[in-house]
Amino acid sequence: MGFEGEKREEEEGVRMANDFFWSYTDEPHASRRRQILSQYPQIKHLFGPDPFAFLKISGVVLLQLWTATFLHDATWLKILIVAYFFGSFLNHNLFLAIHELSHNLAFSTPTYNRWLGIFANLPIGVPMSVTFQKYHLEHHRFQGVDGIDMDIPSQTEAHVVKNVLAKSIWVILQLFFYAFRPLFLKPKPPGVWEFINFTIQLSLDGAVVYFWGWKSLAYLILSTFVGGGMHPMAGHFISEHYVFKPEQETYSYYGPLNLMTWSVGYHNEHHDFPRIPGSKLYKVKEIAPEYYENLDAYKSWSQVIYMYIMDRTVGPFSRMKRKLSTKANKSE
Repeated sequence: MGFEGEKREEEEGVRMANDFFWSYTDEPHASRRRQILSQYPQIKHLFGPDPFAFLKISGVVLLQLWTATFLHDATWLKILIVAYFFGSFLNHNLFLAIHELSHNLAFSTPTYNRWLGIFANLPIGVPMSVTFQKYHLEHHRFQGVDGIDMDIPSQTEAHVVKNVLAKSIWVILQLFFYAFRPLFLKPKPPGVWEFINFTIQLSLDGAVVYFWGWKSLAYLILSTFVGGGMHPMAGHFISEHYVFKPEQETYSYYGPLNLMTWSVGYHNEHHDFPRIPGSKLYKVKEIAPEYYENLDAYKSWSQVIYMYIMDRTVGPFSRMKRKLSTKANKSE
């Protein structure tokens, strides 16, 4: 793979990034997908929806909404503690369920997945499921492409977030950067589905406040916020594509939190085969181990967050970029 633009400056013997990693080859997943399918065509049998997705999502949605009503008269300290140690796991699970649904992995009919995504969005408190799908599918089709892949930090973020304190604040607020970055850098006009998502979400929020009060709604939003910041489950935001080794731009995580995150940790496998539901991604590695065993992977998302903050050579610039290719990957 060809790399250029890895400009560095010396500061007390530590090499600090002042540009992204640039690649002059296509993203690695399309070619690996073709190689694996030519050798193991049976992997195609793993394609298709997860028949239990609706039940899993419904259980988490109902549990989280019930918890919000239960806390309607709790102290703020109790709400914060429950949000961090319990609600954050539920809401992050639902965020990743929406990720799963953006690939139409609950139903064969895309419209049903959109409706389920709007339902999964309810405890999150902020309408995002429909808009997320638009940008996320571009992240797959145009991974790392400058100006298109909104998963990559902006130049402003990268130039400002340059030390331990700034990176710590950035990690705490990373969900906000993740959500608002595309709206500022590559805004898309809202459509009918965004309006539906917005209307249903605000109706639910209003009903929660009307019947149970502001503390119940605050619990839901706090669960989303803290679960997307300095939190073990939020480590996947960094682990997936932040470059700790210049020869590799996507990293998998093989740890216990996959059980709660729709196996999003199997991220190389997911990008290679986005039509396989998270519940079956481990089978890809079992069938074709030689394609994954030599890739760097993680066993702890908390460790990834610590490494990102404390390693002075790593920051928002630690992402792979490329110019738009005429052979843009169309994996969906």
